Amino acid sequence: MPTALITGANRGLGFETARELSGRQYDVIVTARDAASGERAARELGPSARFVELDVASEASVERAVRSLPPELTLDVLVNNAGVSLDGFDGRVAAATIETNYRGAVRVTDALLPRLAPKANIVMVSSGMGELHRASLELRRRLLDPGLTRAVLDELVDDFVARVRDGARELGGWPRNAYSVSKIAMNAFTRLLAPTLRDGRRVNAVCPGWVRTRMGGPAASRSVERGASGIVWAATLGADGPNGGFFRDAHAIEW
Repeated sequence: MPTALITGANRGLGFETARELSGRQYDVIVTARDAASGERAARELGPSARFVELDVASEASVERAVRSLPPELTLDVLVNNAGVSLDGFDGRVAAATIETNYRGAVRVTDALLPRLAPKANIVMVSSGMGELHRASLELRRRLLDPGLTRAVLDELVDDFVARVRDGARELGGWPRNAYSVSKIAMNAFTRLLAPTLRDGRRVNAVCPGWVRTRMGGPAASRSVERGASGIVWAATLGADGPNGGFFRDAHAIEW
């Protein structure tokens, strides 16, 4: 059976994605920071699911999680779903949001790349808040530059956090919203990663829309099932599927 690992799968979109993939005969690895809720989610999903404790914001936790996987295991799907949306806007919020939403996805992907099967799918759970129209024209130009590197992307993100900590009025072209910045950066990482993948592997970013989860709130316009459907679509793409795109409801959207 194919195997999928989903971060932040103890509730919300992550859990629903795990549930739907389990229904499609995937073995599912549920990961979460909180062991009690993660183990409960895995039990609810049934015998095809298991729990691995994983805090994407911690390098040590990611390393422990990877070491805990059976050495012969290969992953057919990696869904980077774990994320936070924190109240307020200051240096602490900016740093914590970037560390989880952007750097968390990067460190998990880097750690698990050697475990990905040929033709595996990586899904970055992004957001409409990550669309580039929220950044300045100059920053958009830099982020879309074919010469962009991961080092430069990290410098731009680090500069945002530093400016917020310093109380700067001008944030280098970034919006005054840490969640938005984290998703813009995640999307940029998706574009950088795509051409480096080999053996038919793919990475795509997915906007699930405004979903009724604990993060999205009860007033959100979409059900969890509707939001997860696009993630599941990207997770189950075949060999002829797209690589390096941004999608909502299985339709390409502008960065």
